[in-house]
Amino acid sequence: MSLLKLTDVGMLYGGRVPALEHINLTVEKGDWLAVMGPSGSGKTTLMNIIGCMDKHTSGEVILDGINLNEVSKNELTQIRRDKIGMVFQQFHLIPYLTAVENLMVAQYYHSIPDKKEAMEALARVGLEDRAGHLPSELSGGEQQMLAMGRALMSNASMLMLDEPSMGLSPLLVQEIFDIIQNVHKEGMTILLVEQNAQMALSVADRAYVLETGRVVMEGTGAELLTNERVRSAYLGG
Repeated sequence: MSLLKLTDVGMLYGGRVPALEHINLTVEKGDWLAVMGPSGSGKTTLMNIIGCMDKHTSGEVILDGINLNEVSKNELTQIRRDKIGMVFQQFHLIPYLTAVENLMVAQYYHSIPDKKEAMEALARVGLEDRAGHLPSELSGGEQQMLAMGRALMSNASMLMLDEPSMGLSPLLVQEIFDIIQNVHKEGMTILLVEQNAQMALSVADRAYVLETGRVVMEGTGAELLTNERVRSAYLGG
């Protein structure tokens, strides 16, 4: 059984304005899926639906055997907590807690806070030596890594990342993607929403390109890297 399956999914804002139309995609356990597209293409809306933050208005979404059409908003919150590790563009770190304390707070929603486990998660993202620092004392890249470590604390079925390269230097982007690749090698399913097409396609098993709320191209990362339309629109020729 697939980990995630979207069938003819659509989303209307205000009951009239289409944000997504006829989205069909499948994610198997252990996959690395990239979703690309320009600003306003529907990437964030799609992420919010898969991440159980918004309910779609048409079609069907099955996540880890659960039909999201049939659950309440309160149940969506529990599913998101248990099934998905989220890394947002805004990191949503608690400013007055240290790095390790931010991870221990995340533990609280799933189990009993355990500093040893939190330190192990910090080590996975290369931040064990920054455990006692506040978010304001961390660089943008380090805050991104901390948010990733927090997402990994839930032992979720899937890790979702929203534009993890945004605003970071190429060196930091490579560090972030190295961490994601290591997590993927451990068996984690990855769903990456990303505008850095070169980076996304270089690592993804499969990729979907959205434009104006529709999937206009899909294929393996390698296939889309050599696609003339993708190269022209997203890779500078």
